[in-house]
Amino acid sequence: MKSFFITVKHDYLQRTRSYTFLITLCASLVIAYTFVPEPNASYSTIRIADYIGAYNSAWFGYVTAIMTSIFLSLIGFYLVNNTIKTDIATRVGHIVASTPVSNFRYLFSKVISNFFVLMTIVLLVFSMSIVLFAMYNAGFPFEPLRFITPYLVITVCAMFFISVLAVLFEVIFGKYAILQNVIFFFLFCSFMFISPKTELQYGLDVFGNTIVMDHFEQTVREITKSDEKTDLSIGYVLGNVTKAKSFTFKGLTFPISFIISRFLWIALGIALTAMVSLVFHRFNLKATSIKKEMTKKVKTTPLLDELDVHRLPHVEPNYSVLPLLKTEFLLLIRRGKKWLWLINLIGMVLLAFLPLSIAHQMVLPILWFLQAHRISGIVTKERAHNVHYLTLSSFLPLRRLFLSQVLSSLLFLILLAVPLLVRLLILQHFISAAAIILGAGFLLFLATFAGIISKGKKLFEMVFFFITYANLNGIPFLDYYGGLPHNGVYLIKLSAFVLLLAIVTFLFKIRDSEQ
Repeated sequence: MKSFFITVKHDYLQRTRSYTFLITLCASLVIAYTFVPEPNASYSTIRIADYIGAYNSAWFGYVTAIMTSIFLSLIGFYLVNNTIKTDIATRVGHIVASTPVSNFRYLFSKVISNFFVLMTIVLLVFSMSIVLFAMYNAGFPFEPLRFITPYLVITVCAMFFISVLAVLFEVIFGKYAILQNVIFFFLFCSFMFISPKTELQYGLDVFGNTIVMDHFEQTVREITKSDEKTDLSIGYVLGNVTKAKSFTFKGLTFPISFIISRFLWIALGIALTAMVSLVFHRFNLKATSIKKEMTKKVKTTPLLDELDVHRLPHVEPNYSVLPLLKTEFLLLIRRGKKWLWLINLIGMVLLAFLPLSIAHQMVLPILWFLQAHRISGIVTKERAHNVHYLTLSSFLPLRRLFLSQVLSSLLFLILLAVPLLVRLLILQHFISAAAIILGAGFLLFLATFAGIISKGKKLFEMVFFFITYANLNGIPFLDYYGGLPHNGVYLIKLSAFVLLLAIVTFLFKIRDSEQ
């Protein structure tokens, strides 16, 4: 048992000392600051019709716990779903395979390590919620139990199950990162759309927020003396909320059945870990096709004395960017399995024939999100294959190689959006068409910037998933491709932001190449 906790400890320390974790920690702190808006803020996070809760301990505790459960489940999966892959890359897995450690024990240690990483961020958000309460409350007493209860009941279970899913998906879809992203995306959305209404059905909600939200609605219905369903919004809703009415929320007593269901979700996670341990490869990976080719009989090659040097073609240096641009573009297209292009083609067909609003707002961000595994490696693939020193020693690496990577990625994203761009240009919606091109630029510079500062792909994948989910829920502030109605100033602001991001990216790339 001692060795188990030592393994968890070292795995936890290794991951919490990475750039990606530190950046995620800082981003979580900033986002946690917005979970409960300041009294005069022009947005709301949880609102029931025209009502928001009074800023007492219960409201702060439950609102921040709900927002943490959703937000951290959203990005937490992408933060912790590379533990087995890291062990393969560092050859630690081979050492594990030579020990008597069982598959279940190894995988469960990864689950616990994932859980501790996520709970570290939860603890940070919890501390921020206490600070916000001290800043915003209007004379309400501090009640620690009101803060702790929702986090223990709601958030802990959600984080544990996300930790299990990360390990589960790595074992089953280890070689297919795109499948992990896509399946988790739709699984997360399906969990969000579960709408239980009875005490027994509340247990089906792994995020644990439905029971609290229904209690909010019931409280407002009692105040307004109305039996009609109230409009409830969860997430960042922009607009003037200074006229919102206030109601006092004193917390709720969770039913025994709901508390039992939280333990059942944890038990289900442990059971799934045990089941997947039966098919875990234990680092006995099959030989690659390259290795198989090396085992074949080597063909005899003619001796150098038999070669006529004068008949060899004359080599002429070519410093054009076009060959590099072609190569980088082909690398983007050929990356991943060929059958995944069937999904891309279906998405392009939907862009051409679905109603314009649906195609622009819903289909395009999903289609671009499916390319996360491609564009996330714009600047990280060289480091992943240990050829970054070779590329940096090439002729004008920034003006030729890096520029070709950026242009090829931009062309690739625009190519996927061509059916929608053609429709918009025919209808003379030039602003929307320009917003799509700027959106493609935003994505590639975001991927490049995140790859440079974090030295990996995880940071971009987390941010991209969060932005995509926010756009599918119609949050105007994060609309980077013009999917929602905007005024003329929007295009100017988007252009300025993309230009600023491009300048910062190039400056960081220059600094990175000089180190």
